[in-house]
Parts: sequence; structure tokens; C-alpha cells
Amino acid sequence: MFLSREYRGSRIVIYPQYIDSNRSRSEGRRVSLKYAVPNPRVDEIIRAAELIGLKPIVENKKYSREWWGSSQRIVVNKKGSKLKTLVEIALKIKEYRQKTS
Repeated sequence: MFLSREYRGSRIVIYPQYIDSNRSRSEGRRVSLKYAVPNPRVDEIIRAAELIGLKPIVENKKYSREWWGSSQRIVVNKKGSKLKTLVEIALKIKEYRQKTS
């Protein structure tokens, strides 16, 4: 089991709330609505991260703003800034959803 402090500088922690278009910025969304996707699932984030080559790891950790609910987070290798990585993942999820619908 890893701790967030051990990731500093080499890995990025991603919660699905970061790219969820149903959330406001104050509720935890990190990307603009232009890039965000509605209700991103952990498996979609994992698939997108693998396609980008980020080697995702899933952890059962709760999102601090929603400590009462169940949640998972994904830890990926750092490749550029966190925001750029989140946007790339969100765009891959959008692309995948368009292909399957």
C-alpha cells in the first residue's frame, strides 16, 4: 500500500470527481466543462490511463470532500502537469464513449 506522500513528484492521484461534468468546481471538478465527462467510472479512467501509457493503480480511498460515501482513486505515472493529464484522460473517455454509442 502506498501513501500519497510517497507519490510526490512521480505519480498523480486522480479521483473520478476531478473530471465529472455533473460537479461544480467547488464540489471538486478540476477540468473545465468543455473537457469534463458526466459520471466517469473508475474502469473508464483506468482504460484511458492505460491507453495513454500511465500505468494506473486503483486504491480504495475515499474522496476527502465526500468522506461518507464509498470511493476509489486511481494513481498514475506523472507525465506533464496534473491538469494536462486529467484533460487527456477525459478526452480519451469521451472518445471511447462516442465509439461505443
